[in-house]
Amino acid sequence: MKPVNKSRRNYLLAGLGLGALATGALLKPGAKGKNHTPYFQDVSRALDSAGIAKPSLLIDKTVMLDNVKTLRSHIKDRFAYRVVAKSLPSTKLLKEIMSAANTDRLMLFHQPFANIIVKEMPNADVLFGKPMPVAAAENFYQQLAGGFKPEQQLQWLLDTPERLEQYLSLAQKLNMKMRINIEIDVGLHRGGVNNSEDLDTMLATIDSSELLEFSGLMGYEPHVAKVPGDSKSYRDKSMAIYQSFLDQAVKHYDGLNPAWILNAAGSPTYQLYDEGEYPHNELSAGSCLVKPTDFDLPTLADHQPAAYIATPIIKSLPSTRVPGVNGLGELMSWWNPNRQQTFFTYGGYWKAKPESPVGLSINPVMGRSTNQEMLNGSSEIDLKADDWVFLRPTQSEFVFLQFGDVQVYENGEIVDSWPVFS
Repeated sequence: MKPVNKSRRNYLLAGLGLGALATGALLKPGAKGKNHTPYFQDVSRALDSAGIAKPSLLIDKTVMLDNVKTLRSHIKDRFAYRVVAKSLPSTKLLKEIMSAANTDRLMLFHQPFANIIVKEMPNADVLFGKPMPVAAAENFYQQLAGGFKPEQQLQWLLDTPERLEQYLSLAQKLNMKMRINIEIDVGLHRGGVNNSEDLDTMLATIDSSELLEFSGLMGYEPHVAKVPGDSKSYRDKSMAIYQSFLDQAVKHYDGLNPAWILNAAGSPTYQLYDEGEYPHNELSAGSCLVKPTDFDLPTLADHQPAAYIATPIIKSLPSTRVPGVNGLGELMSWWNPNRQQTFFTYGGYWKAKPESPVGLSINPVMGRSTNQEMLNGSSEIDLKADDWVFLRPTQSEFVFLQFGDVQVYENGEIVDSWPVFS
Protein backbone atom coordinates (compact mmCIF):
# COMPACT_ATOMS: atom_id res chain seq x y z
CA MET A 1 0.00 0.00 0.00
CA LYS A 2 1.33 3.41 -0.92
CA PRO A 3 2.09 5.51 2.22
CA VAL A 4 -0.05 8.59 2.79
CA ASN A 5 1.80 11.82 2.22
CA LYS A 6 2.44 13.62 5.55
CA SER A 7 1.07 16.95 4.38
CA ARG A 8 -1.95 15.20 2.96
CA ARG A 9 -2.50 13.43 6.31
CA ASN A 10 -2.34 16.73 8.17
CA TYR A 11 -4.78 18.23 5.70
CA LEU A 12 -7.21 15.35 6.25
CA LEU A 13 -6.92 15.63 10.04
CA ALA A 14 -7.47 19.35 9.88
CA GLY A 15 -10.54 18.76 7.74
CA LEU A 16 -11.89 16.24 10.23
CA GLY A 17 -11.27 18.68 13.07
CA LEU A 18 -13.10 21.46 11.28
CA GLY A 19 -15.93 19.04 10.55
CA ALA A 20 -16.16 18.11 14.24
CA LEU A 21 -16.20 21.77 15.22
CA ALA A 22 -18.89 22.50 12.66
CA THR A 23 -20.97 19.56 13.92
CA GLY A 24 -20.51 20.75 17.49
CA ALA A 25 -21.57 24.24 16.52
CA LEU A 26 -24.74 22.81 15.01
CA LEU A 27 -25.47 20.75 18.13
CA LYS A 28 -24.63 23.49 20.63
CA PRO A 29 -27.88 24.96 22.02
CA GLY A 30 -28.79 28.54 21.35
CA ALA A 31 -30.03 30.96 23.98
CA LYS A 32 -33.81 30.78 24.40
CA GLY A 33 -34.33 33.12 27.32
CA LYS A 34 -36.91 35.90 27.22
CA ASN A 35 -38.39 38.05 29.94
CA HIS A 36 -42.02 37.93 31.03
CA THR A 37 -44.52 38.97 28.38
CA PRO A 38 -46.88 41.85 29.28
CA TYR A 39 -49.48 39.24 30.30
CA PHE A 40 -47.25 37.65 32.94
CA GLN A 41 -46.00 41.08 34.03
CA ASP A 42 -49.63 41.99 34.75
CA VAL A 43 -50.23 38.74 36.63
CA SER A 44 -47.06 39.33 38.68
CA ARG A 45 -48.27 42.80 39.66
CA ALA A 46 -51.68 41.38 40.59
CA LEU A 47 -50.10 38.79 42.88
CA ASP A 48 -47.91 41.43 44.53
CA SER A 49 -50.88 43.76 45.02
CA ALA A 50 -52.86 40.94 46.64
CA GLY A 51 -50.03 40.34 49.13
CA ILE A 52 -49.47 36.78 47.94
CA ALA A 53 -45.97 35.51 48.66
CA LYS A 54 -46.07 31.73 48.38
CA PRO A 55 -46.52 29.08 45.70
CA SER A 56 -50.08 29.42 44.42
CA LEU A 57 -52.35 27.83 41.86
CA LEU A 58 -53.81 30.56 39.69
CA ILE A 59 -56.74 30.43 37.30
CA ASP A 60 -57.39 33.05 34.65
CA LYS A 61 -61.16 33.25 34.94
CA THR A 62 -61.66 35.00 31.60
CA VAL A 63 -59.70 32.36 29.68
CA MET A 64 -61.45 29.54 31.54
CA LEU A 65 -64.90 30.91 30.67
CA ASP A 66 -63.80 31.35 27.05
CA ASN A 67 -62.90 27.65 27.08
CA VAL A 68 -66.40 26.87 28.33
CA LYS A 69 -67.81 28.83 25.39
CA THR A 70 -65.54 26.89 23.03
CA LEU A 71 -66.76 23.60 24.46
CA ARG A 72 -70.39 24.64 24.17
CA SER A 73 -69.84 25.75 20.57
CA HIS A 74 -68.80 22.20 19.70
CA ILE A 75 -71.38 20.29 21.74
CA LYS A 76 -74.27 22.65 20.89
CA ASP A 77 -77.52 20.84 21.68
CA ARG A 78 -76.42 17.52 20.19
CA PHE A 79 -75.34 16.10 23.56
CA ALA A 80 -75.83 16.82 27.24
CA TYR A 81 -72.66 17.98 29.00
CA ARG A 82 -71.31 16.48 32.24
CA VAL A 83 -68.52 18.30 34.10
CA VAL A 84 -65.64 16.09 35.26
CA ALA A 85 -65.12 17.19 38.85
CA LYS A 86 -61.76 15.50 39.47
CA SER A 87 -60.16 17.88 36.99
CA LEU A 88 -61.68 20.92 38.71
CA PRO A 89 -61.53 20.05 42.43
CA SER A 90 -63.20 23.07 43.99
CA THR A 91 -66.89 23.58 44.69
CA LYS A 92 -66.76 27.27 43.76
CA LEU A 93 -64.88 26.46 40.57
CA LEU A 94 -67.41 23.78 39.67
CA LYS A 95 -70.33 26.12 40.34
CA GLU A 96 -68.77 28.77 38.09
CA ILE A 97 -68.35 26.30 35.24
CA MET A 98 -71.74 24.64 35.67
CA SER A 99 -73.44 28.03 35.56
CA ALA A 100 -71.50 29.09 32.45
CA ALA A 101 -72.12 25.74 30.74
CA ASN A 102 -75.78 25.60 31.81
CA THR A 103 -75.55 22.09 33.25
CA ASP A 104 -76.25 20.41 36.59
CA ARG A 105 -74.42 17.19 35.65
CA LEU A 106 -71.24 16.13 37.42
CA MET A 107 -68.93 13.14 37.11
CA LEU A 108 -67.28 12.28 40.45
CA PHE A 109 -64.36 9.97 41.25
CA HIS A 110 -63.66 10.10 44.99
CA GLN A 111 -66.10 9.26 47.78
CA PRO A 112 -65.02 11.91 50.36
CA PHE A 113 -65.19 14.62 47.68
CA ALA A 114 -68.56 13.29 46.56
CA ASN A 115 -70.00 13.83 50.05
CA ILE A 116 -68.68 17.39 50.06
CA ILE A 117 -70.11 18.15 46.63
CA VAL A 118 -73.61 16.78 47.16
CA LYS A 119 -73.88 18.63 50.47
CA GLU A 120 -72.92 21.94 48.86
CA MET A 121 -74.73 21.26 45.56
CA PRO A 122 -77.82 19.27 46.55
CA ASN A 123 -79.42 19.68 43.12
CA ALA A 124 -76.53 18.12 41.18
CA ASP A 125 -77.03 15.13 38.90
CA VAL A 126 -74.14 12.76 39.71
CA LEU A 127 -72.55 9.90 37.80
CA PHE A 128 -69.52 8.20 39.30
CA GLY A 129 -66.74 8.00 36.73
CA LYS A 130 -65.16 4.81 38.06
CA PRO A 131 -66.40 1.76 39.95
CA MET A 132 -66.11 2.37 43.69
CA PRO A 133 -65.40 -0.32 46.29
CA VAL A 134 -68.72 -1.23 47.89
CA ALA A 135 -67.31 -0.11 51.27
CA ALA A 136 -66.80 3.36 49.79
CA ALA A 137 -70.42 3.38 48.64
CA GLU A 138 -71.55 2.46 52.15
CA ASN A 139 -69.39 5.28 53.54
CA PHE A 140 -71.07 7.67 51.13
CA TYR A 141 -74.52 6.82 52.47
CA GLN A 142 -73.35 6.97 56.09
CA GLN A 143 -71.82 10.41 55.59
CA LEU A 144 -74.65 11.80 53.44
CA ALA A 145 -75.96 15.15 54.63
CA GLY A 146 -78.33 17.73 53.17
CA GLY A 147 -81.16 17.44 50.70
CA PHE A 148 -79.44 15.35 48.01
CA LYS A 149 -81.58 12.34 47.01
CA PRO A 150 -79.22 9.57 45.81
CA GLU A 151 -82.04 7.28 44.71
CA GLN A 152 -82.97 9.95 42.12
CA GLN A 153 -79.79 11.97 41.54
CA LEU A 154 -76.95 9.44 41.70
CA GLN A 155 -75.73 6.68 39.39
CA TRP A 156 -73.16 4.16 40.53
CA LEU A 157 -70.83 3.01 37.75
CA LEU A 158 -70.32 -0.77 37.94
CA ASP A 159 -68.11 -2.95 35.82
CA THR A 160 -68.58 -6.63 36.70
CA PRO A 161 -71.35 -9.03 37.75
CA GLU A 162 -69.46 -9.65 41.00
CA ARG A 163 -69.38 -5.96 41.96
CA LEU A 164 -73.04 -5.62 41.08
CA GLU A 165 -73.85 -8.45 43.51
CA GLN A 166 -71.99 -6.52 46.23
CA TYR A 167 -74.07 -3.41 45.52
CA LEU A 168 -77.27 -5.43 45.53
CA SER A 169 -76.39 -6.67 49.02
CA LEU A 170 -75.70 -3.09 50.12
CA ALA A 171 -79.00 -1.87 48.67
CA GLN A 172 -80.81 -4.59 50.59
CA LYS A 173 -78.91 -3.79 53.80
CA LEU A 174 -79.78 -0.08 53.53
CA ASN A 175 -83.18 -0.63 51.91
CA MET A 176 -82.03 2.00 49.43
CA LYS A 177 -82.88 2.23 45.75
CA MET A 178 -79.81 2.50 43.52
CA ARG A 179 -79.42 3.51 39.89
CA ILE A 180 -76.78 1.44 38.09
CA ASN A 181 -74.80 2.65 35.08
CA ILE A 182 -72.69 -0.09 33.47
CA GLU A 183 -69.14 0.58 32.35
CA ILE A 184 -68.36 -0.97 28.96
CA ASP A 185 -64.94 -1.50 27.38
CA VAL A 186 -64.94 0.29 24.01
CA GLY A 187 -61.24 -0.18 23.33
CA LEU A 188 -59.37 1.40 26.25
CA HIS A 189 -59.03 -2.03 27.92
CA ARG A 190 -59.02 -0.60 31.43
CA GLY A 191 -61.82 -2.82 32.64
CA GLY A 192 -65.54 -2.70 32.10
CA VAL A 193 -67.89 -5.18 30.47
CA ASN A 194 -66.32 -6.64 27.33
CA ASN A 195 -68.71 -9.46 26.41
CA SER A 196 -72.43 -9.95 25.95
CA GLU A 197 -72.66 -12.68 28.59
CA ASP A 198 -71.55 -10.38 31.42
CA LEU A 199 -73.94 -7.66 30.29
CA ASP A 200 -76.83 -10.14 30.20
CA THR A 201 -75.92 -11.34 33.68
CA MET A 202 -75.79 -7.79 35.07
CA LEU A 203 -79.09 -6.77 33.48
CA ALA A 204 -80.74 -9.90 34.88
CA THR A 205 -79.39 -9.10 38.36
CA ILE A 206 -80.75 -5.55 38.12
CA ASP A 207 -84.12 -6.88 37.04
CA SER A 208 -84.20 -9.30 39.97
CA SER A 209 -84.54 -6.55 42.57
CA GLU A 210 -86.91 -3.62 42.92
CA LEU A 211 -84.07 -1.75 44.62
CA LEU A 212 -81.91 -1.62 41.46
CA GLU A 213 -82.54 0.32 38.26
CA PHE A 214 -80.59 0.22 35.02
CA SER A 215 -79.75 3.85 34.21
CA GLY A 216 -77.43 3.56 31.19
CA LEU A 217 -73.92 2.89 29.88
CA MET A 218 -70.55 4.60 30.02
CA GLY A 219 -67.84 3.96 27.42
CA TYR A 220 -64.64 5.97 27.90
CA GLU A 221 -62.30 6.20 24.90
CA PRO A 222 -59.34 8.60 25.49
CA HIS A 223 -57.07 6.27 23.54
CA VAL A 224 -58.84 7.36 20.35
CA ALA A 225 -56.97 10.69 20.36
CA LYS A 226 -53.59 9.27 21.41
CA VAL A 227 -52.93 6.01 19.60
CA PRO A 228 -51.01 6.22 16.29
CA GLY A 229 -53.16 6.44 13.21
CA ASP A 230 -56.46 7.98 12.24
CA SER A 231 -58.39 9.15 15.32
CA LYS A 232 -61.70 9.01 13.51
CA SER A 233 -61.12 5.41 12.51
CA TYR A 234 -60.49 4.44 16.14
CA ARG A 235 -63.50 6.53 17.16
CA ASP A 236 -65.72 4.60 14.76
CA LYS A 237 -64.42 1.26 16.07
CA SER A 238 -65.13 2.33 19.64
CA MET A 239 -68.59 3.56 18.78
CA ALA A 240 -69.39 0.32 16.95
CA ILE A 241 -68.59 -1.56 20.16
CA TYR A 242 -70.69 0.93 22.13
CA GLN A 243 -73.60 0.48 19.72
CA SER A 244 -73.48 -3.30 20.06
CA PHE A 245 -73.80 -3.13 23.85
CA LEU A 246 -76.57 -0.53 23.56
CA ASP A 247 -78.43 -2.73 21.05
CA GLN A 248 -78.22 -5.56 23.56
CA ALA A 249 -79.71 -3.40 26.33
CA VAL A 250 -82.45 -2.09 23.99
CA LYS A 251 -83.38 -5.66 23.07
CA HIS A 252 -83.38 -6.72 26.71
CA TYR A 253 -85.78 -3.92 27.69
CA ASP A 254 -87.86 -4.00 24.48
CA GLY A 255 -86.93 -0.48 23.49
CA LEU A 256 -84.65 2.49 24.05
CA ASN A 257 -85.44 4.38 27.25
CA PRO A 258 -84.90 8.11 26.58
CA ALA A 259 -84.02 8.57 30.27
CA TRP A 260 -80.92 6.38 30.00
CA ILE A 261 -77.62 8.20 30.44
CA LEU A 262 -75.31 7.03 27.65
CA ASN A 263 -72.01 8.67 28.49
CA ALA A 264 -68.82 8.87 26.42
CA ALA A 265 -65.77 10.98 25.63
CA GLY A 266 -63.47 13.17 27.68
CA SER A 267 -61.44 16.28 27.03
CA PRO A 268 -59.14 14.68 24.39
CA THR A 269 -62.02 13.29 22.30
CA TYR A 270 -65.15 15.37 22.77
CA GLN A 271 -64.56 17.39 19.59
CA LEU A 272 -64.51 14.20 17.51
CA TYR A 273 -68.31 14.11 17.79
CA ASP A 274 -69.05 17.50 16.20
CA GLU A 275 -70.75 15.77 13.28
CA GLY A 276 -72.41 12.42 12.67
CA GLU A 277 -74.69 10.12 14.63
CA TYR A 278 -73.44 8.19 17.64
CA PRO A 279 -74.94 5.89 20.27
CA HIS A 280 -74.24 8.11 23.27
CA ASN A 281 -76.31 11.11 24.36
CA GLU A 282 -73.88 12.74 26.81
CA LEU A 283 -70.27 13.95 26.74
CA SER A 284 -67.92 14.52 29.67
CA ALA A 285 -64.95 16.89 29.91
CA GLY A 286 -63.13 18.91 32.53
CA SER A 287 -59.41 19.33 31.95
CA CYS A 288 -59.86 21.14 28.63
CA LEU A 289 -61.40 24.07 30.53
CA VAL A 290 -58.07 24.82 32.24
CA LYS A 291 -55.84 22.97 29.72
CA PRO A 292 -52.76 21.62 31.49
CA THR A 293 -49.86 20.56 29.26
CA ASP A 294 -50.98 16.92 28.94
CA PHE A 295 -53.89 18.30 26.93
CA ASP A 296 -51.84 20.15 24.33
CA LEU A 297 -53.45 17.98 21.67
CA PRO A 298 -54.58 18.64 18.10
CA THR A 299 -58.15 17.90 19.20
CA LEU A 300 -57.95 20.81 21.70
CA ALA A 301 -56.12 23.37 19.58
CA ASP A 302 -58.85 25.96 20.12
CA HIS A 303 -58.67 25.75 23.92
CA GLN A 304 -56.23 27.99 25.81
CA PRO A 305 -54.24 27.42 29.03
CA ALA A 306 -56.08 28.94 32.00
CA ALA A 307 -54.17 27.53 35.00
CA TYR A 308 -50.66 28.27 36.23
CA ILE A 309 -48.49 27.69 39.25
CA ALA A 310 -47.03 31.00 40.40
CA THR A 311 -44.05 30.82 42.75
CA PRO A 312 -41.58 33.45 44.01
CA ILE A 313 -37.88 33.41 43.30
CA ILE A 314 -35.96 32.90 46.56
CA LYS A 315 -32.44 33.32 45.18
CA SER A 316 -31.02 34.62 41.89
CA LEU A 317 -27.41 33.76 41.06
CA PRO A 318 -25.37 35.02 38.06
CA SER A 319 -23.79 31.62 37.36
CA THR A 320 -24.37 27.89 37.66
CA ARG A 321 -22.43 25.95 40.26
CA VAL A 322 -22.89 22.25 40.94
CA PRO A 323 -21.55 20.76 44.18
CA GLY A 324 -19.12 17.84 44.11
CA VAL A 325 -17.60 18.32 40.66
CA ASN A 326 -15.42 21.39 40.28
CA GLY A 327 -16.02 23.27 37.06
CA LEU A 328 -19.05 21.25 35.97
CA GLY A 329 -21.42 24.20 36.33
CA GLU A 330 -19.09 26.42 34.33
CA LEU A 331 -18.81 23.74 31.63
CA MET A 332 -22.58 23.41 31.47
CA SER A 333 -22.91 27.18 31.13
CA TRP A 334 -20.28 27.33 28.39
CA TRP A 335 -21.93 24.61 26.36
CA ASN A 336 -25.53 25.67 26.95
CA PRO A 337 -26.18 29.41 27.32
CA ASN A 338 -29.55 28.51 28.86
CA ARG A 339 -27.65 27.47 31.99
CA GLN A 340 -25.82 30.75 32.51
CA GLN A 341 -27.97 31.85 35.46
CA THR A 342 -29.48 30.02 38.40
CA PHE A 343 -32.79 30.66 40.15
CA PHE A 344 -34.07 28.87 43.23
CA THR A 345 -37.84 28.89 43.63
CA TYR A 346 -40.07 28.78 46.68
CA GLY A 347 -41.07 25.10 46.55
CA GLY A 348 -40.97 22.85 43.52
CA TYR A 349 -41.04 19.32 42.13
CA TRP A 350 -44.63 19.78 40.98
CA LYS A 351 -46.23 18.03 38.01
CA ALA A 352 -45.56 21.15 35.95
CA LYS A 353 -43.31 22.68 33.31
CA PRO A 354 -41.73 26.17 33.36
CA GLU A 355 -43.77 28.58 31.27
CA SER A 356 -42.54 32.12 31.95
CA PRO A 357 -39.98 33.52 31.64
CA VAL A 358 -39.38 31.50 28.49
CA GLY A 359 -36.21 29.41 28.48
CA LEU A 360 -36.12 28.23 32.09
CA SER A 361 -35.39 24.55 32.72
CA ILE A 362 -34.63 22.11 35.50
CA ASN A 363 -30.91 21.47 36.06
CA PRO A 364 -30.38 17.79 35.11
CA VAL A 365 -27.48 17.24 37.51
CA MET A 366 -28.72 19.06 40.59
CA GLY A 367 -32.03 17.17 40.52
CA ARG A 368 -35.44 18.06 41.89
CA SER A 369 -36.45 19.68 45.18
CA THR A 370 -39.81 20.24 46.86
CA ASN A 371 -38.20 22.95 48.99
CA GLN A 372 -36.01 25.05 46.68
CA GLU A 373 -36.17 23.98 43.03
CA MET A 374 -33.16 24.91 40.90
CA LEU A 375 -33.94 26.45 37.53
CA ASN A 376 -31.44 27.65 34.92
CA GLY A 377 -31.82 30.35 32.30
CA SER A 378 -29.79 32.43 29.89
CA SER A 379 -28.34 35.84 30.61
CA GLU A 380 -31.23 37.44 28.70
CA ILE A 381 -33.60 36.64 31.59
CA ASP A 382 -33.90 39.41 34.15
CA LEU A 383 -35.17 37.85 37.39
CA LYS A 384 -34.30 38.83 40.93
CA ALA A 385 -35.33 37.60 44.34
CA ASP A 386 -39.08 37.99 45.02
CA ASP A 387 -39.96 38.07 41.31
CA TRP A 388 -42.42 35.47 40.06
CA VAL A 389 -41.93 32.36 37.96
CA PHE A 390 -44.91 30.69 36.27
CA LEU A 391 -45.30 27.01 35.45
CA ARG A 392 -48.05 25.14 33.64
CA PRO A 393 -49.38 22.04 35.41
CA THR A 394 -49.15 18.84 33.40
CA GLN A 395 -52.54 17.82 34.83
CA SER A 396 -55.04 19.47 37.14
CA GLU A 397 -56.70 16.88 39.37
CA PHE A 398 -53.75 16.28 41.72
CA VAL A 399 -51.81 19.52 41.22
CA PHE A 400 -54.75 21.77 42.12
CA LEU A 401 -54.89 20.22 45.61
CA GLN A 402 -51.32 21.16 46.59
CA PHE A 403 -51.57 24.92 47.11
CA GLY A 404 -54.57 25.71 49.26
CA ASP A 405 -57.10 28.15 47.83
CA VAL A 406 -56.99 28.75 44.09
CA GLN A 407 -56.21 32.38 43.24
CA VAL A 408 -58.64 33.78 40.67
CA TYR A 409 -57.19 36.30 38.20
CA GLU A 410 -59.44 38.58 36.16
CA ASN A 411 -58.88 41.93 34.43
CA GLY A 412 -55.47 42.53 35.97
CA GLU A 413 -56.43 41.67 39.54
CA ILE A 414 -56.73 38.75 41.93
CA VAL A 415 -60.50 38.95 42.41
CA ASP A 416 -61.27 35.88 44.52
CA SER A 417 -59.90 32.71 46.06
CA TRP A 418 -61.65 29.38 45.71
CA PRO A 419 -61.11 26.65 48.34
CA VAL A 420 -60.17 23.23 46.98
CA PHE A 421 -61.33 19.88 48.28
CA SER A 422 -59.53 18.52 51.31
